[in-house]
Formats: sequence, C-alpha cells, structure tokens
Amino acid sequence: MIKKKSIEILRVTHLRGPNIWTYRPVIEAWLDIGELEQYPSNLLPGLYERLTTILPGLLEHRCGVGEIGGFLERLRDGTYAGHVLEHVVLELQNLAGMKTGFGKTRQIGEDTGYYKMAFRTRQEQVGRAALAAGRDLLMAMIEDQPYDLAATVAELTDLVETLCLGPSTGNIVDAATDRSIPSIRLTDGNLVQLGHGAAQRRIWTAETEQTSAIAEGIASDKDLTKSLLSSCGVPVPEGELVTSAADAWTAAQDIGLPVVVKPYNGNHGRGVSLNLMTEADVTAAYALASDEGDSASVIVERFIVGNEHRLLVVGKRMIAAAAGEALWITGDGTHNIQQLVDLHINIDPRRGEEEDFPLSLIKPQEAGETILELKRQGMDAFSVPLAGQKVLIQANGNVTTDVTDKVHPEVAAMATLAARVVGLDIAGIDLVASDITRPLHEQGGAIIEVNASPGLLMHLKPEHGEPRNVGAAIVDQLFKEEDTGRIPVVGITGKHGTTMAARLIAWLLQVGGKKVGVSCADGLYVNSRLLSRDGLSDWETGERLLLNKNVEAAVFESSARMILTEGLAYDKCTVGVVTDVAGLEDVAEFHIDTEDKLYNVLRTQVDVVLASGAAVLNAADPQVVEMADLCDGEVIFYGVDEHLPAIVQHRQDSARVVFQRKEGDQQRIVLGQGYVDMVSLPLSPLVPPEAVLAAIAAGWALGLTPELIAAGLRTFDATPKRLHH
Repeated sequence: MIKKKSIEILRVTHLRGPNIWTYRPVIEAWLDIGELEQYPSNLLPGLYERLTTILPGLLEHRCGVGEIGGFLERLRDGTYAGHVLEHVVLELQNLAGMKTGFGKTRQIGEDTGYYKMAFRTRQEQVGRAALAAGRDLLMAMIEDQPYDLAATVAELTDLVETLCLGPSTGNIVDAATDRSIPSIRLTDGNLVQLGHGAAQRRIWTAETEQTSAIAEGIASDKDLTKSLLSSCGVPVPEGELVTSAADAWTAAQDIGLPVVVKPYNGNHGRGVSLNLMTEADVTAAYALASDEGDSASVIVERFIVGNEHRLLVVGKRMIAAAAGEALWITGDGTHNIQQLVDLHINIDPRRGEEEDFPLSLIKPQEAGETILELKRQGMDAFSVPLAGQKVLIQANGNVTTDVTDKVHPEVAAMATLAARVVGLDIAGIDLVASDITRPLHEQGGAIIEVNASPGLLMHLKPEHGEPRNVGAAIVDQLFKEEDTGRIPVVGITGKHGTTMAARLIAWLLQVGGKKVGVSCADGLYVNSRLLSRDGLSDWETGERLLLNKNVEAAVFESSARMILTEGLAYDKCTVGVVTDVAGLEDVAEFHIDTEDKLYNVLRTQVDVVLASGAAVLNAADPQVVEMADLCDGEVIFYGVDEHLPAIVQHRQDSARVVFQRKEGDQQRIVLGQGYVDMVSLPLSPLVPPEAVLAAIAAGWALGLTPELIAAGLRTFDATPKRLHH
C-alpha cells in the first residue's frame, strides 16, 4: 500500500529565455513524488488504461523513443510520476489550443523522490495553471477517481484566448521566427516587437509601424476614400453622403435602386445594408448605419451586383483573396428562424465569438443587418418559415472561401492601386464582382471599401480552399531578405573577470562607432551613461536594452545563477564568451553540486551562438575548451600562455587565437590566425589580462580592426561610473 500517494510541487520558476533545458521559455517545477518513487507506472494498476482513455492525444507524444506512441511505450513499460506529469501538462496545453511539445524530467540525486521537470509554455499563467491541473488529473488517475477534464480544458482554453497572442498576430510572429527574427511581446495584447534595438519593427495585429495614421484616417472616411479612388481611375460605386433618412431616400432615387446604405466612418462591414429597394428599407438601414458609425453621416451608393470579395494587399502585392456567398436557411415548418440558424449554421465548429474562430455566430435577434434582411422578407427571428421555404439570412457575409489563385491580374493590380492611393502598407480591399477571374470593367464590378488593420483569419483558416501564410508576406514587407532584425549581441558568462570584460567589449564597440548598451554587475549602461535599473531583475534589465531603439549593439553579463533562475535575456548572440567553469557555491541551492553540472549551466552561452557568430573561450580552462564542440559558429581561443594545448591545436587548424606574449621587457597581446601573427598590441596594466584578452577576441570576432581595438584599449576607463542623486 502506498503511504504517501501524492505529488508535491515544491518550486515553480518561469525561465523566460534560453536556459539549461532548451532555447525557448519553459516552466521548471521541482517535484517531490514521495512514495510514488517506489511505484513506476507499470506498478500502478489501471493507470495506463485510465490515462490513455481520458487523454487519447498522449498517443502522439514521441518522448525519448522518437516516434508516435513513444511515451505510451514508456508508460506501459514503467516510468515515474514526474515524467508522466510532464506529458499530462503538455497535453492539457495542447487541448487548450496552445500547441507545445518540449518537456524533460530529471531526478535530483538518487532514490530521493525529488525531480526537476521542465515543459515548454507560450504563456506563463497558462503554463502554471496547466501544471496545477495536470497534477490533480494525474493523482485522480492514480487513485482511480473521477476527473472533470472538460471543465479543466474549458478553463485553460479561456486563459489561452484571454492571455495569448491572437491568431493573426501569432501567424506573423511565427513567420518571423521561421526567418530567425526574434520577437518580444510588449503588452498583454497584440503589440509585438520584431527584432532588437535599432533593427526592430513593431506590429499590432495587421498594423505595423509603417502604417500611416493619415492613411488610417482616410480609410475610415468612406466618402473621401471613394473620391480619391475615383480620381485615380479605380472603379467605385456612385454614391452620396447624407445626414437624414429623408435625404437617404432622395439620394437612393437619384442614384437608382437598388442601393447600399453604410456608415460614413465604419469598418469591417458593420452597419452595412445591401440591395435596398424601398423607402422603408432605406429608412431602417439609415438608422442602423448612423447607430453603428460615430456620426449621423451615412453613405448611400449604387448596389453592385455580384459576390463580395476581400483582397489582402501587403506592400505592392496582393497576397490573398477570399470570396463571400449568401447565407441561407431552409424552413421545416416547425422551428423558428433563430432555432434554424442554431441548428444549421451556428452548429458549425468554425463559428464562435472569439477571434480565433474563422466564422462568427449568427444572431438574428441582435444583428441589425440580419434583422433588416429578415424584415424585408416579412419575417423576424421568431418567424417559422414553411417547410422548404428558403430564407436569406446574410447577403455576402460569409467571406471565407479562398480564391487567391483565381484573381485576374487586372483585379489584383486595381486592389494594390487602391491600397497605394489610400496610403496603407497593409490593406483589406472589399470589392464586389460576379466573376473574380475577369477584369472589373467588363462586369460592372467595383471596389467598395479600403480597410486598415484588416482581419487575417479568413485567409489563415478559410472555410474552403487553401490557407495562405499571410504572416510571411507581412514579415517580408517589414524586413528585407537579408535582414534578420538583429543587432550585434555579445553574451559573457563565468565567474572571474566577466564584468570588466563586458564593459571593455562595450567600449570597443562604442569606439567603433556604435551606440552600445551593456548590462553587467556594475549596472545598466547606454553609450557609457549609467541608467537606473528601477528594481528590475537581471533579465528585465537585459530586455530593456533590446527594447531601446537607440541601441545598435548590446553586451550582456549573465551569471550561472541568472541562467538558472530566469534564462538569458536574448534568444541568440553574435558572440558568446565563457571565462571559466567556477563558482559552485553560488548555485548550490539549485542542486548544482559538481563541475559537470555547472558546465551544463554555462554551456547555454555557447549553445545560443549564431552560426554566423563566434564563441570566445578561455583556453586555460579544460571544461571551457570542451564547449568548442557545441558551437554552431566559429571558435576563438584566448589565453595568457600561447603554449596552452587548445591554442597550439587551434593554430594548427588555421583558426583564430588571442594570447599574451612577452616581447623584450613588455607584455603584448597577439592576434593570430593559424601560424601567422596578425598584430601585436600593448597590454593595458589597468585591467586583468584575462579580461583584456577575452574582450579583444570578442571585438575581433565582431569585425573591429586592430587599430580600433588599440584605440579602445588606450582610452578605456576601468573605473565603474555611479549614478549621482
């Protein structure tokens, strides 16, 4: 009998940057599984069956086996509760709509029942909630107790929808990630920074920092938009601006029936009524449009026969197109219209009220356009149509069929012209055409609206047709093909000399002409000016540099403790410097009690070096030397002794080295490439030689010339500056 049937969560830490587990943010939990240490999963009767029944998606977890069903194989053969919890938490996040896959669990010591478990999460609060729920679910399965999975998934899903990026913004961020462009979420909403420092761009869903406020103002002024488009040869429907229902009917008669009535400054099709034929319809539509808009001004325009289309323009290209179709129901003689809509339309799983549903719920009792449409047919939401009677619910409102490949080149050109006339970098062009494969002028088609901040979901999740990766087009518009959104980032870790090396590297970059930020133990600096940290953590201080649009290069000192408690403040670096593997006493509380474990912490600095970058490693520390094999980029060794084995071997391999050599009565620093001594510099007496060597190697890796490096060494002030109050 198990005496302590429990899993106790001892500590939970959100590692917001690269860490000992992986390159991406994770939640690390310390667990005490108590007496369950004596009971792997194969010794817990019925656990396999109960767990796979309640969470069938566990079949997809590959685990260490590397193939589908890998985790279930481990579960059947016997694995421990901490490892099982890891997979339960991942699956709960997946069920809630936040797809994740990475997780690891490691025992602390031997036969202790203590474990460290890490799992990937895209949002801290969701991850913490999934951890607590996963623990409860697993204990229920172990103890053969009921568990309300549906309620848990509903709560987690609500958190995901409330706290995570919306699907449109998420698609753009994912596209940036695919191009190795880093991203930082700036608010709890959809404001996101792509790139770092001076190389950054900002997006807010389908708006960017290149989106003109003037263009947005024009787009929201439908009458001005039509006037500008018409003057540039873009076909638009004839129309008038009116301020009363009587004027609306007069305008309708002048234009010729049928007409469309819509708000003067509306957006996204709200308050628009189509195909109006009578004075009563126009009067009702005027009331609806004026209520939806911000003023009494309403537009009456000629009704264009055809289907509604939404074309997405990014920059100078049409990226995607979706077509609409009328939405109908068929009566059965029993149910009213609201009931028929719920039975035949709203039941579609793609319909919902949240942003990530591609289709909206239809509410005949609330939606003004639908109320008006039904009224024209002599009905309301509670009318009961005859059996077989067709009722129009929504005219052209269901714009979810992808037609990108069918758009005639002249139609695409007209849409891009419309976006340019208004001045938008990203625009949703609403047009009506009977046949999107033919030019507009051949069929009397017209562009009816130009929308700023267009919805993207119809293109990401069309009801019919091929999804379009519109996020990639937006990222390509913001960043040229060769741009990564990155500034030079130098990371340095170790125990000795790291602060001085960080400040010296920053100074060398500043002498080289860059505005440089540095976060180190001495403080937070931008171009040698000491800034207040305002009580920020090391990670938050580092991120502050990456948010600063003035910063053209950044240097970060990261201790082993910071890597364990927060992770690195950046995802990748141009140069990673490791001075030594020392300081076990600083991390003892994290169960880092051997140099091998400390090595696994500090290697994180080398793991994040870009393939185009370099690791700068101390040739005098054998464990640091071992990290060379982990680097995706170049490796530069430095050391006070040119006869260190790593330096000797590196020179044989024609690689770069930096070392100290006595020449006459003077100690000098040599930069060597293979057996060729490229340059010799005097050693500064004010700074520890190891710190100078590390800094010079980093500067060299960043492309600084020996002349600039020498100038930086001569002018460096080793005394840390202090804030004056």
